[in-house]
Amino acid sequence: MTRRLAQVAQKVGVSEATVSRVLNNKPGVSEATRQSVLSALDVLGYERPTQLRGERARLVGLVLPELQNPIFPAFAEVIGGTLAQQGLTPVLCTQTKGGVSEADYVELLLEQQVSGVMFAGGLYAQADAPHEHYARLAARRIPVVLVNAAIEDLGFPAVSCDDVVAVEQAWRHLASLGHERIGLVLGPADHMPSQRKLAAARRIASESGPPLPDEHVARAMFSLEGGQAAAARLLERGVTGIVCASDPIALGAVRAARRRGQSVPGDVSVVGYDDSAFMNCTEPPLTTVRQPIEAMGRAAVELLSAQIVGSAVPSEELLYEPELVVRGSTGQAPRTGS
Repeated sequence: MTRRLAQVAQKVGVSEATVSRVLNNKPGVSEATRQSVLSALDVLGYERPTQLRGERARLVGLVLPELQNPIFPAFAEVIGGTLAQQGLTPVLCTQTKGGVSEADYVELLLEQQVSGVMFAGGLYAQADAPHEHYARLAARRIPVVLVNAAIEDLGFPAVSCDDVVAVEQAWRHLASLGHERIGLVLGPADHMPSQRKLAAARRIASESGPPLPDEHVARAMFSLEGGQAAAARLLERGVTGIVCASDPIALGAVRAARRRGQSVPGDVSVVGYDDSAFMNCTEPPLTTVRQPIEAMGRAAVELLSAQIVGSAVPSEELLYEPELVVRGSTGQAPRTGS
C-alpha cells in the first residue's frame, strides 16, 4: 500500500497524504487532483478502491501513425495538454513498422475501458485499408474523434484542415511567380486528403489554363525518401514548381533537385504542407501551408469531451482554413531556355 501511495503521488506530483484522501474518498481534494490521482491508478495498473470502481477510467487513447513526421508530435502536444486540462489522461499509441497495429491498439484501449479515442493520420483516411476496428468502437459506443479527412460512412466527428484551400494557396502562389509547369507529390491514391488536394489542383489548373497532366502528379510515402524519389520523376518531366502533401516530402523534393544539380528556388520552387517544427530552419527555409494545429487540437478535444459527458455532437467535418507561409524555397520561375 505504501509503495502504491508513493508511486501514485510521484506520478501526479502531490503528497502521499493527498493520494490517501482520494483513495479513501475523503474531502479536501480538488476535483482536478482527484481525477488525476484516479487516472494515475489506471495508468500504473492498480485497481481502484471498491467505492470508486463505479467511475469510468478517465483515460483517452491518442493513436498516431508515427512520430518521425514532426506534425504528429505537435498534435500530440496540443491534444495531450488540452485533455489534461479537462482531467483526462492521454494514452499515446504510436505505430512502428512490424509492431503493434492500429487495430491492436484499439483492442488494448478497449480492455483499459478508455473514455474515448482520438486518431490523427490513421487508417480512416485510406479507402483501401481495413476499417473493422472503427466499427468495433462504434458498436461499443466509445466516443471517437478523427483529425483530418476520413472516408465516408464512418459516422465519427472529424476536425480537418481544408485540403482544397491549401492547394489553392500553394498553386496560386507558384502561378503568381510565373510557374506554368506545376506538379504535385501526393500520398497514395486511396488517401482521402491527397484525393481532395488532387481534385482541387485539377480544378484550379483548368480554370487558369490547360488541364493538369497526369505525368505532373507523383505518389509517395510520407517521408523524405519517398518525396525525393517522387519529385525526381517530376523534375525529369520539366516541372519547375512542386506542391507537396507534407513537409518531409517537400524536403525530399529539395534534395532531389540538388542531386540533379538544380537550385532551390533558382531552378525549382517547392511548397510543403503542415509547417511542422523547424521548417524555418531548413536551407532554404521552406515555404509551406500551415495547419492550425492549436485550434484543431482544441476543437477535437472539445468534441470528444462533449461525447464523454453524453452530449450529442454533429458527425459533420469541421474544416479549418490553413495559412500560406512564404519563405525561401519558392521564387520566380526560371526563364525559358535558361
